[in-house]
Amino acid sequence: MTNPTATLLISCPDQQGLVAKIANFIYSNGGNIIHADQHTDFAAGLFLTRIEWQLAGFNLPRDLIGPAFNAIAQPLGAKWELHFSDTIPRIAIWVSRQDHCLFDLIWRHRAKEFIAEIPLIISNHNSLKPIAEQFGINYHYISITKENKAEQEIQQLELLQQYNIDLVVLAKYMQIVSEDFITKFPQIINIHHSFLPAFIGANPYHRAFERGVKIIGATAHYATTDLDAGPIIEQDVVRVSHRDTVEDLIRKGKDLERIVLARAVRSHLQNRVLVYGNRTVVFE
Repeated sequence: MTNPTATLLISCPDQQGLVAKIANFIYSNGGNIIHADQHTDFAAGLFLTRIEWQLAGFNLPRDLIGPAFNAIAQPLGAKWELHFSDTIPRIAIWVSRQDHCLFDLIWRHRAKEFIAEIPLIISNHNSLKPIAEQFGINYHYISITKENKAEQEIQQLELLQQYNIDLVVLAKYMQIVSEDFITKFPQIINIHHSFLPAFIGANPYHRAFERGVKIIGATAHYATTDLDAGPIIEQDVVRVSHRDTVEDLIRKGKDLERIVLARAVRSHLQNRVLVYGNRTVVFE
């Protein structure tokens, strides 16, 4: 990357002078701000912002930016993250038998729609291994049962460490990830085939059909210890009618799942998602 940038994601109690203090930190160190966005959640009393600046000409070396900004952040009661655009994230995609989201992520990656590495696919079935082989991605089959779940999740965690994974994408991985696993590795995005909070859990299209809904949706969210209840990153819907069968709903739903998951992954990788409580701000 020829023009690397730094990005700060910040949330703190709302108070006067925040924009000036943050911008002045960058200006006083010779930085050139290229993107800045902010949002105030008045109900929560929180100020949330994303600010990105060019590293060329910035006076502070990278290893000192964090400590220097922390001296400003602490008196403000701020929570913050610092990211660099030329740090390439490493993704592990987890799948079961369905391939549509896996194919979509791989093709978008190869088309350079998002910048990352995909060195690892993990699955509880062997059926998608040929896709991994086709694209030269390491594939690990790990069978999951009630009896061996804890033991197998240890193996999964070891693989994430071995491959230096930064983000897990559950691309139709039809298993519940345990609370212990999420505690140890919280950076997980899941795609749910429903417009949450409606129809959580399994078989939402069948239940949507039985309910006679007129729209169906898909939701990408961060995985938490509460099933399908984590902070939502992206959602979309499509209209359906009384003429649509369950199979039609599934077909239309798969199209949505691809798009919604890709948007969520891209926003995460571009450091545009700020989580606070069980909500998110996604900066455009």
